[in-house]
Formats: sequence, C-alpha cells, structure tokens
Amino acid sequence: MRKAFISPTKYVQGEDEILNLGYFVQTFGESALLIAHPDDVARVQSKLDATAEKFGVTFVTSNFKGECSRQEVARLQGVAKEKNCKCTIGLGGGKAIDTAKCVAEGEALIIVPTIAATDAPTSHSAVLYTPDGAFDDYAYFKQSPSVILIDTTVIANAPTRFLVSGMGDALSTYFEARANVQSYTKVNAGLPCGVREGLCPEARGTKAAFALATLCYETLLTDGLKAKLACDGNVITPALENIIETNILLSGLGFESGGLGAAHAIHDGLTILEPTHKFMHGEKVAFGTLCQLALENADMDEILEVLDFCISVGLPVCLEDLNVTEISNEELLAVAEKACIPEESIHAMPFPVTVEMTAAAILAADKLGKAYKEGLL
Repeated sequence: MRKAFISPTKYVQGEDEILNLGYFVQTFGESALLIAHPDDVARVQSKLDATAEKFGVTFVTSNFKGECSRQEVARLQGVAKEKNCKCTIGLGGGKAIDTAKCVAEGEALIIVPTIAATDAPTSHSAVLYTPDGAFDDYAYFKQSPSVILIDTTVIANAPTRFLVSGMGDALSTYFEARANVQSYTKVNAGLPCGVREGLCPEARGTKAAFALATLCYETLLTDGLKAKLACDGNVITPALENIIETNILLSGLGFESGGLGAAHAIHDGLTILEPTHKFMHGEKVAFGTLCQLALENADMDEILEVLDFCISVGLPVCLEDLNVTEISNEELLAVAEKACIPEESIHAMPFPVTVEMTAAAILAADKLGKAYKEGLL
C-alpha cells in the first residue's frame, strides 16, 4: 500500500514572533514580496519595521487586491520578478495566504497567519477565485510552505470568533481522518502539481497523520474553552498556545495527510443556502461534523461529547444557529446533492453515500442539536 505524508519544512510559534521574520527572509536573500491586506500590515507594521532593520532585509509591498485570482497571481509574479524578490510572504488570512502560495509555486514561501481561523496555512494547496470572487479551481504545489511563522500575540488580539471558527474546522479533523482510515481512501498528501493530469498514483494516510488528528481532537476537548476565554481577554495562556497549534498545525497536518470526509462536503453543500453566507468556514464545518456523526450512526456518547464542546465554545449545532430557520425539502435535497457530487470528500466515508442519506443526516443532526440546546438529551 502506498502512503504519503506532507508537512511544512519549519513551524515556529511564539509571542512577538514576527520580530524574527527577517531572520527567515535572510535565509533566502535580502528581499521578500509581502502579500497582505493593508489592514493586516497596519496591525503589525512596527514589528515589520523592527525585523527589517535588525536583519537587513526589505519587504516589497505588493498592493494586494484582496482576491486570489489568476490575474492577481500573474501580476504579483511580475512584481516579484521585477523587484528581484528572493522569497514570498503571505501575511494575514486565507486569501493572502493562498495568493502567496500560488505566486511562490512551492518555492521559498513564508506563511504568517494573523488569525487562527482555519488549518489551511500548512497545506500545499490553494483555492483560486475569479476576480469577482466566484470559485475557480484548486491548485496544488510540489511542497508545503518553507516556514510557518505564528505570532501568538497578534492572534490573541484578533477577534475571538476567528479562533472559535478555527476550532470548528479542527473539530472535523479526527472524525474525517478516522473515516479515511476505515475506507483506505486516498489523501491530498499524495497529490503533486500534476494531479489533474493523473500523473501520480494514489496514496493513503499514514499512522502519523492519524495520531496527529487524534491529538487534535483531544486538545480541543482539553483546552478549547480555556483558550476561548483567554482570547476574550486578549491574553496568552498555555491553553491558547495549545489551541493555536491545534487549529493550524495539528489540524493542518491531520486533514492533508489524514483525509477529508462528510463534514467538509456538507459544509460545501450548505454554502448554497444564502443565510449561511455570513458564517465562517469552521462554523459551518462544525455543524457538518455533527452531520457526519449522524450519517455514520456514531455512538451517542460521542455525539453528546461533540455537542457539549460546540456549545461550550459557541459553535453551531443546528441549522438555526446558521440562520437557516426554515428549509424546504427541495432546498435540503439541493444541499445534499452538492455535498454528494462525484469529486466531493463525502465519498471517502467507509460506506456508499447517497443524496437521500445525506439529507436525512442533516435533518437528524439538526434535531439532535436542537434537542441538546433544549435540555432534552
């Protein structure tokens, strides 16, 4: 059996860690293309100035337009070439990070998240959009980022909702990896740039990936609520540090080398419902995780454990929590149909999944969540 595991070359996390960014830049050269939203740059400008002076490096501003589109990637690659940039930095949230991945194409890439809202920073993939924000395609690169640099001071001072959303994304990691172990499904770790041309044989997840996914879930249960409360007070505690690592590193390695399942596919299905659009990725994934547990008829104690965790940190447990107060049968089936398209990760489940089964699981999870909130479970 062919197995694969992929990870960044270096992961560094600590207070005021952006002050050391120049050290990592100068391992590649004297200048770096900085891809970031102006607001994110403003939040850390004094640290960028300090590290540039200390290590003698230059950050080339990119005037990032805010969308990870083919056109923006091509423009920024032109800037990098014109300015002779020796590495690329993606600083901020998902769009800036994905754009940096596309510009760097797997070479000399430093990722500096300013929020811990998803597990995407560690991965070797990105999502491309059209200039007006519609989904375009997925992109895969030959390797993960060279450096992941996490400034916990910055993340502790970001709105708590981002951290909680990251916990929602991380919540699915163990359950989706478990499904992949049971079904022997291929994982993203085996995919190189040429995946769409079928140039690489399939690969399954490793024991290391599943161990990380398991630790991810265990740490959420142990430190999730404590981390939320610390972030509410904008203070750094061991629990917050553990959850930042969980949201970004444990979940990132766990999903990419362990595999996705029904939770993320149902998230994708939920996006067709307009009321869900204002909710973050991880918030929808949390409810998708409950749907996956209903789909696989998980043990009730496990479902209650997940419900208790979600309620404690403020993650959605029913459709109403995602502003879906009413849903017609036609809408429900449309959500399930989108979740079940052939390329979706729901087919990594260790049993055949149909549209009807998925719709039933969504309704069952919704009722479980409502019953729990009403004290009936």
